[in-house]
Amino acid sequence: MSLPARARPDACPGVFATHDAADGALARVRLPGGRVTATQLWVLADCAEQLGDGAVHLTSRGNVQLRGLSRDTGELVARLSDAGLLPAPSHERVRNFLASPLSGLAGGFVDVRPLVAELDAAVCARPELAGLPGRFLFALDDGRGDVAAEDADVCWQATADGAGTLLRAGQPVGPEPDPVRALVREALRFMEIRGDAWRMRELPQFADAPKRPARPVPVGEFRRADGGRGLCLAPLFGELSAASLRLLAESPEVVVTPWRTVIVPEFRAELAELSSDSQVSACIGTPGCAKSRADVRGDARRVSAHAHFSGCERRCGKPRDAADVVAENGGYRVEGTWVPVERVAELLVQKGNP
Repeated sequence: MSLPARARPDACPGVFATHDAADGALARVRLPGGRVTATQLWVLADCAEQLGDGAVHLTSRGNVQLRGLSRDTGELVARLSDAGLLPAPSHERVRNFLASPLSGLAGGFVDVRPLVAELDAAVCARPELAGLPGRFLFALDDGRGDVAAEDADVCWQATADGAGTLLRAGQPVGPEPDPVRALVREALRFMEIRGDAWRMRELPQFADAPKRPARPVPVGEFRRADGGRGLCLAPLFGELSAASLRLLAESPEVVVTPWRTVIVPEFRAELAELSSDSQVSACIGTPGCAKSRADVRGDARRVSAHAHFSGCERRCGKPRDAADVVAENGGYRVEGTWVPVERVAELLVQKGNP
């Protein structure tokens, strides 16, 4: 496997350093463990409606993005800071912490939610870790193997005996009883040996490490450990309007997952309207991205297959197990085969993606 050459600096966006997209500035807001309170949802809704394009966009790392912003993000920074969403400005872009979304609600060997807060504090307490690449990913898996499959650079996975296992680039290293200490230690070690690598998998010793099959939380109703009911919602294209965020904010807290879904701990029938039956996903496409060759979201609405429509070869936001549909020369290349847009759905079925 060839390793990528990093000829440019890491430009992974945050709030203080946004991405300059065709539709305005793009800001990524980190949500450690995906958790976001009702108060924070209201603030995000107001920011989306008053400063951006009117929606919040879920990411594949359990974070959220705001698009269509002014290049002057001073007001955005102030609002998010007041809501507690920017507690460590120097470490803002490196607070990438996945956690099993149902932990503490249903299943798993341990509740990893307290560990997320401990890890966040421990990483932010080390000034040198502010220099981690913005793509470096930590994960805390409660034993069910969901976020352990999400290509984290370093992961701690609980085991049935109450201890846990350390993983580097998805590969087990050995027993580890102290998850926070171990993950911080591994991040510091990566800083020493990384060279110009952004991810653990870019190091020669991990380049050919196999990836695990994705294990997302099933969409729909789930049973909590205490006998109650909760919901996993899948908004189309991972996009939530300001009004939808305010509806979610009637719950004290929700969890954004790395599969662009939202966990609501308490079942509320009225939230079903926020979820889509379609399995299709897509990057932002035109006109939001200058690199895109097509209005991929418009075209993706014609199908419901487990496929990802990309406007260019960068394949932004593509789930690892989704069929590959890339805009090219007036049509799309579907899993390597070019077809006009009107035949994409047909070819997906032929290739086993109904």
